Formats: sequence, C-alpha cells, structure tokens
Amino acid sequence: MKPLHILTLGAGGFIGSHLTSRLLREGHRVIALDTHADKLADVLDHRQFTFVEHDIFNHDFPLEQMIEEADLVVDLIAHANPGLYVRQPLDVFRLNFNENLRIAELCVKHQRRLIQFSSCEVYGKSLTAVCGDQLKEPHHPAHATFAEDTTDLIMGPVEKHRWIYACAKQLLERVLHAHGLERKLNYTIIRPFNFIGPKIDYLPRDTDGVPRVFSYFMEALQTGEPMKLVNGGDHQRCYTYIDDAVECIYRIVLNPDGVCDRQIFNIGSPANEISIRELAHLMRDLYRDEFAPANPQLPEIISVTGEEFYGEGYEDSDRRIPDITKARTLLGWEPTWAVRDLLRETMAYYMSAYPKSLA
Repeated sequence: MKPLHILTLGAGGFIGSHLTSRLLREGHRVIALDTHADKLADVLDHRQFTFVEHDIFNHDFPLEQMIEEADLVVDLIAHANPGLYVRQPLDVFRLNFNENLRIAELCVKHQRRLIQFSSCEVYGKSLTAVCGDQLKEPHHPAHATFAEDTTDLIMGPVEKHRWIYACAKQLLERVLHAHGLERKLNYTIIRPFNFIGPKIDYLPRDTDGVPRVFSYFMEALQTGEPMKLVNGGDHQRCYTYIDDAVECIYRIVLNPDGVCDRQIFNIGSPANEISIRELAHLMRDLYRDEFAPANPQLPEIISVTGEEFYGEGYEDSDRRIPDITKARTLLGWEPTWAVRDLLRETMAYYMSAYPKSLA
C-alpha cells in the first residue's frame, strides 16, 4: 500500500496521539489539527508530520481545503469528559454533533473517505437494566453484549441529560449512514470500549469536569484523597489497552479489499470485564505492591451518589461488553492485553511522568 496523506482532527488527545505515532511509523504523511500538541511532543519534529493549532469552532479557517487535499480524514473530535456531559450539555452537543457533521459533509462534497470515532455509549442501557425482572438469567453476559448491526440502542429519559453525549454520537452515526445511502459517503465508524494507556489524561486534572475513571483513581492514589465509587461502583466495563486498540484502528486505515467501507466496528476487550469497585481495589493493590513508598497511607474507597459526584442529570450505562466478531472476522484482530497488565503498564507511566504528584 502506498503511503497516505491523512488528516487527523483531534489528534492531540489520548487516542489521536497514539494513532499519529503509529501512522508516522508506517510511513504515512500526517496533518494533525487540534487546540494543543502536548501529547504529540515526541513527533513534532518528524519530517512527515505537520501540526496545525486550531479550534474547530472557528470557521474562519481553510478546513475544506485540508479535507480536499487528504486521502483520508480521521475525525476524533469530541468532548470525552463525563462531568461536562452533565454541566455543559449544549457545548457537548454542539461539538459532538454539529461540528462533526460539518466535517462529514465536507467529506461528502469532496468524496473523501472518513473514519469517524463514535462511542460505546451509543448502546445505552443493557437489557438487564431495562427489563431484568423479566429475564430468566438477568446477569448473563448475553444481555449486555453489544453487536454493531443488531443491538437496539436504549437511552434514558430526557431529564437525565448526561445521555446527550451518547445521543449526539448516535445521531451522527445515523446521519453518516444516510449520507452513505444517498450520497455515497465512504465512512467507517469506530465505537471504542474504554481504552486505557499512557497519556489518557493529565495529572492533576487540567480541565473542567471529572476525568475518566482510571485517571481519577490514579490521582487519588497519588494524593491520598478518597477513591469515590459512583453508586457503589457496581457498573461494569471492559478495559482495552491503547496498543491493542491502535492495532485495530490501523487495520481499519488500511481497509484491505474495502472490507471497512460503510461499516461500524466495536473495538474492545470482552475478556477484561471488571466492575468499577473491583477496578478501584485492583489499582490500590497494584499501587501498594509495586509503586508506593514503604508503609504507604492508602486512600479510602468510599461510595457516593451520581448526583454528588457529577451533578443533577446523571445516569449511565450499567454494563457493556463488546461483540468483536466483526473485527475478528474482517480484520483478523484480537486484543492481547489482560486487565491487570494494562493497568500495571499505565500506572507505571503515570508514576514516572508525574512523580511530583505523589502524596
């Protein structure tokens, strides 16, 4: 395959920075657009890389020309901060839907292939959460295993406005599908399932809102503050190491024989399911055994309500397990990192990168 000219939007974030490094190692030309480049520091001087500092809300910018000149557009632009979903729902919608739709329509206009990052949150609630009392085995994994093309997408009530993030992502997916049908847009949608790895967030937190749960727990371990479990930490997630994720994403970029055209892919590690409570205890144990000074003062693990932690309007998915049959079948991809190993690797990075945060 000849090298591609790839435009990555939102390249300065967690996923984008790791993907950019992989694309450059594989010999592609990358134009990266974002408001910040801190996580791209190790590639800024690469001869095949150009960073453009830009806020996508500023429309006085030659974005259309950049899309027209690219072979492939990778759109990672999103608010990925759960606290913002509750406190600034309109900003979340405007970025996650309006601005991403503008990008998609420019790809339609110039017939450019688009890889659109969505979210596993589009699946919403599991069958167990909706009708558990009517199920023969309400806690069977089948009731929370989500497939790209057959699973119903079940959201909560409007007053639980945290769902605006998931709804915006889902609506964008439906519009991309319609553009594919009516205007021949060549797109691939990616639904990430709880990626973890170096550079996932800054410590201490550098943005408004609440960081993702790994980063929140990591900060608590380094400061001694309590590790707070929302509603007891019963929610379950499947954590995926970023190297595994990027391997799958890169295979989607290559798109062998067009197998990714107008497809949706789950990317996740179904074998790594763990409750948030179990995650807190595992991270605390790893910190005590492998990273903490002698006789550490370990943080307390406590439970708080969703409203206390995030604010009014909070509700969340109870459980979500990716069905990765499509990625296995079409791309030959299989995740390899176990949850304990990926936590140890990522915690080691943060202990090295942020030593001054230690209590």
